[in-house]
Amino acid sequence: MANGFIQERIPTRADCEELFKKYAMLPGIVDHSLQVMHVATALVDNLKSGVLIDRDLVVAAALLHDITKTRSLTTKERHDISGGELLRDFGFNSLAEIVEQHVILQNFLPHGKLEEREIIYYADKRVMHDRIGTIEERVQDLVKRYGSTDEIRNLILANVRLVLDVEKKIASYMALDIESVIHQMVYTAS
Repeated sequence: MANGFIQERIPTRADCEELFKKYAMLPGIVDHSLQVMHVATALVDNLKSGVLIDRDLVVAAALLHDITKTRSLTTKERHDISGGELLRDFGFNSLAEIVEQHVILQNFLPHGKLEEREIIYYADKRVMHDRIGTIEERVQDLVKRYGSTDEIRNLILANVRLVLDVEKKIASYMALDIESVIHQMVYTAS
């Protein structure tokens, strides 16, 4: 017990991989989740000294942010909400809160402390399928795949401002430039 609080268990990478199997995540969704994890951990690993972010929580959240996405392709449920509910049922409350906000980030404080949920939200927006791309590329992909109505397209496009604000906040906590970190990842993976 630290500071009077009981430490919540965070699933390990092996636990996450078991959940991939249990919930029959499609290979493309697993590949996307792995790439989101790579982007998110690259950001965490390049934060300025003294910035407190729970790396294990970021890894688990990145891996499990789309845990109910495969199911949602049939049910049409909101996978962010159902994923959060599923993880909360397992007792992973902190993880559930992050997963629930990877599509629509709530109560963003541009000048507040950096939070794990912001890193996952941003990393997810930088990964199109299993490829790291620009925010513009990702937004255009989302509009193409999910923008079936004017209302949905407008929501996706309005979200761009928030993504850029989150990027600006993360950048203020980075020891290196975000684009340099992400470019290095792309270059190393090639």
